Amino acid sequence: MVVLATKLYVRGDARERALDSLTSLVGNTLGDLDVSSTVGVRDDDFPSVTLEGPDATVARNLLREEWGEITDDFEAGETYVGTLESWDDEGFVLDAGREVRVPAAELGLGVGSPAQVRERFGLVQHVPLRFVYGDPPRLAEAERDRLFDWTRGNGRVNVNSATRAEVRATVNRAGHARDVVTVERLGLLEQSVVCAEGTDPPGLVAAIGRHLPAELKAVVP
Repeated sequence: MVVLATKLYVRGDARERALDSLTSLVGNTLGDLDVSSTVGVRDDDFPSVTLEGPDATVARNLLREEWGEITDDFEAGETYVGTLESWDDEGFVLDAGREVRVPAAELGLGVGSPAQVRERFGLVQHVPLRFVYGDPPRLAEAERDRLFDWTRGNGRVNVNSATRAEVRATVNRAGHARDVVTVERLGLLEQSVVCAEGTDPPGLVAAIGRHLPAELKAVVP
């Protein structure tokens, strides 16, 4: 079994739709491997995938590479994935199956308080972030590079509480399909809308926000 480092925190019909979406995504990832998979959700909202068959080890490695894995064992210097649960003046708190606090000095994302950093990089709650375990933990260099890259493009709108298909449908319904290059999946329910050249990210937030009950954050280049 592998526990994926993304959370399924919505409830009701939205939870069922998200679970169906995840089941399809897992099936697509495993493709023609000789393995059967069953997707469930733990009490802490992390989804688990039970794998059986000759290719189970390969399947687990593929899922771990795509989603990150929640584990009970942490080794200093190794990279893991946690979801952004909260932030305060002291730093970010990630949920990696247990609470991991990344101090403000170890974010490595420039000047400003953790709250200001979150706004600047459009970090919606529950977004998966890679970190290096240690004393203290720090954001992984690859994660820092990814976030800085976000600020060098045409801008983005990051969204939580919605699947990629739901976000794409919302952009189309709001009449802004031409203002978007693509919708990148950050986690199961966290997406990044990549703006086309000339699109104003805060304006896109205002346009699609009324159609989507979610947290939306603009990344302005």
